[in-house]
Amino acid sequence: MSWFNLIRLAAVAGLAGLTAGCFQPLYSTNAAGGPGIVDKMSAVEVAPINTPNGTRLSRVGGEVRNELIYELTGGGGAATTAYRLDIRLNASTRSVIVDIDTARPDLQNYGIDAIYTLIEVGTGRKVVNGATFTRVSYNIPGQEQRFIGDRGLRDAENRAAKVIADNIRNRLASYFTAGT
Repeated sequence: MSWFNLIRLAAVAGLAGLTAGCFQPLYSTNAAGGPGIVDKMSAVEVAPINTPNGTRLSRVGGEVRNELIYELTGGGGAATTAYRLDIRLNASTRSVIVDIDTARPDLQNYGIDAIYTLIEVGTGRKVVNGATFTRVSYNIPGQEQRFIGDRGLRDAENRAAKVIADNIRNRLASYFTAGT
């Protein structure tokens, strides 16, 4: 290695060291003397999701809410409530591949569309409005294995609920970090 390459490497390392203090991890515990994003996110109350009782969407709504509560609080207790998160869900199922002999679907997509609003509890002001969606696929094997199709749908619902919760959590983290 020549002296010129060694000097260039030292200059790059020096510049990287100067900029190291400019970055802050997203989920740090405190940010510049104020409350960190973890504290802000744990102050969000996830309101019960209004879905028709006794439907598959009712169970999925509970899954989305439970996932969000866990994602926002980290499994610990919630802090004092400063925000309320309202969510509306809509689910859909589409056949992707249909067996030409039996006219039964072999592969289906399950989708959830979610509309959410973050409201400041003290003022009642809507601070974040957003929408997100997900589509997941699942197999429906032959007629002999009819219960596996139901279990495939349930697994697809759980995966979709997790994706929706992650999308909403990421958007809230963006709001609490950037303020927009």
